[in-house]
Amino acid sequence: MDEAGYDPANRAFAGSDRLVVVSGCSGGGKSTLLAEMVRRGWAVFPEPGRQIVREQTLIGGPALPWVDLAAFAELALSRAMHFFALAAPGERAVLFDRGIVDAVTALERLGRAAPHHAEAVRRCRYGRRVFMVPPWEALFAGDGERRHGFAEAVAEYEALMASYVAKGYAPEVVPRGAVADRADFLAAAFGAR
Repeated sequence: MDEAGYDPANRAFAGSDRLVVVSGCSGGGKSTLLAEMVRRGWAVFPEPGRQIVREQTLIGGPALPWVDLAAFAELALSRAMHFFALAAPGERAVLFDRGIVDAVTALERLGRAAPHHAEAVRRCRYGRRVFMVPPWEALFAGDGERRHGFAEAVAEYEALMASYVAKGYAPEVVPRGAVADRADFLAAAFGAR
């Protein structure tokens, strides 16, 4: 798409049930589940946060969640909006590893919410159903890009659940289980296997 055709509000698909966010607990198996969906032929936009951590680490930047969470969340919001703008689902839904609401929720939790954040949520609408991967302590593991503990991940999950509901979405919990079973659950939600 050329610059002239770039539509940040993605008016062709905004609000479509074929724009689907998979969110939830950090370290709950979300990215593994979405990797399985990619393997099965689904289009998936990656998690903005992981990309931003890698980029900021590469350049020695400060927009890291453990250095400047507000700057990190602003970049995550911008990246999520960019992915939203690029989404053009075909026969199958397009899946997003986190979305605009995730970044805005982080800013709200910091007390840094601003009118333009609410406007992003209002104008860039995914499908109403959002799939939430719940906390699962047996799977949780920190790494160089995830430096917080399980209790923090649970608090984030609870905030996201409340935030998605408050912003007009209908969260559905992805059951715990084998990756293949979780992928079957997502596929079945869209009438596909």
